[in-house]
Amino acid sequence: MNVRVLADAKSLGKAAALQAAASLRTTLQQKGNARIIAATGASQFDFLEALTSAPGIAWNKVEMFHLDEYVGLPATHPASFQKYLLERLIQKTGILRYHLLKGDGDTQVVIQRVGREISSAPIDVAFVGIGENAHLAFNDPPADFENESPYLVVTLDEPCRQQQVNEGWFASLAEVPRQAISMSIRQTMKSREILAIVGGERKARAVQASLEGDVTPSVPASILQTHANTTIFLDQDSAALLNSQLTISR
Repeated sequence: MNVRVLADAKSLGKAAALQAAASLRTTLQQKGNARIIAATGASQFDFLEALTSAPGIAWNKVEMFHLDEYVGLPATHPASFQKYLLERLIQKTGILRYHLLKGDGDTQVVIQRVGREISSAPIDVAFVGIGENAHLAFNDPPADFENESPYLVVTLDEPCRQQQVNEGWFASLAEVPRQAISMSIRQTMKSREILAIVGGERKARAVQASLEGDVTPSVPASILQTHANTTIFLDQDSAALLNSQLTISR
């Protein structure tokens, strides 16, 4: 696991986008196509803005998979991750092949359909975040490290739901759905490369536990320590509690 600490959120997004773009160009040159997993949330704003502006990526040859979505939320809702990905990634790049998780439909049909598609070939690179409770996708603690299903219906804990309010996606806790479709831990870890983009002081405790603590379901993102090709991108705020001596890249 590689860790990079940048000066601020903008620098963090740009650095992660540079590595993501380079990985995509290499994969496209070698294979002729690329398969990615895309995360959402406020932590991904600067990253996606920089990535969608990067030159030399044949986005029409990129296939995108959705990381998670709320159950029961229509795609028109401001907090919908379908809406987020359409506006911030798909429409900006012209990606032709994408698999969105429709949370307001039959969840079992969605899980089976997208699960079959993602299982058909390896994922080249996954873009993920880490939640304030150290969740990975919407796998809140204690996460299931053993389930082989590509996607699961999960119940969201209160810290996870409160994070969504704090970030401005919902006006109150009562408005946040209690369940979500989430990519499983096992499926995420099958990705050939993982880039975790994690900024802000509210993530500092989760980052410390995930990077310096034991690998345990009670800290879902700690599983990233076991992946052979993961890079964690932090800013000074999210890295503030780390004990390791890390170089600040600018």
